[in-house]
Amino acid sequence: MGRRRKHPGHTQPHAIVATGSPASRIVAIDALRGAAICAMIAYHFSFDLNWFGVFRADFNRDALWLSLRAIIVTAFLLLVGISLVLAHRARISRHRYWRRIALIAGCALLVTAGSYFMFPRSFISFGILHCIVIASILAWPLVGRPVGALLVGIGVIAIGTQVQLPLFDAPWLNWVGLMTHKPATEDYVPLFPWLGVVCIGIAVGAWLDARDYRPLHGIARRAPSWLNWLGRHSLLVYMVHQPLLIGLLRVLLP
Repeated sequence: MGRRRKHPGHTQPHAIVATGSPASRIVAIDALRGAAICAMIAYHFSFDLNWFGVFRADFNRDALWLSLRAIIVTAFLLLVGISLVLAHRARISRHRYWRRIALIAGCALLVTAGSYFMFPRSFISFGILHCIVIASILAWPLVGRPVGALLVGIGVIAIGTQVQLPLFDAPWLNWVGLMTHKPATEDYVPLFPWLGVVCIGIAVGAWLDARDYRPLHGIARRAPSWLNWLGRHSLLVYMVHQPLLIGLLRVLLP
């Protein structure tokens, strides 16, 4: 099995360390991220079918679709927080950390450019990838301080869901949140309240880490290998799935 640097007071969680993977890879976390990717693909496929007129749904107002979106975004951002804990435990170098941030930021810019081409009036200016970049930077100092991360997370979510100020309706402040109405955009994941979910993910990651991820052993044993693969390559899958889905629908639908 893959090996991981031991920490005092921790045993090797052999059941969930990925074979031949970097020290920070945990099979169960990859599987959970893969499950979130599957849910996201299903959601976007439904969105695309609606866009092509196969069926009708209001993704901006219908409680079902809004709830499904919130669950999927929450899952991804909780896993971002947990992954920050894993990176910290693996003593990731500053170079690797910033290289990963730069990669995600570059992908976020590609999403903005691509969405502008597809939806010039509602392109994505601050979506899930943009949020992951900024939240990862802001939340990093809280790694190793799980109680502080939990309190900050609860506070950010409370402010983000309860405070609405006209000041933040300005387009150049959309990324903050706290606005009085949702901007016209195909994906909107502002820092308030979603940074709070990343912070809570750090607290959850610390709780799991203290228990050598034993609560996730069942997931690691049962997860199929293809789900783990999706989790390991989630950024790639995120970037290519929509062009593939739209291209497929353009070919299949009259």
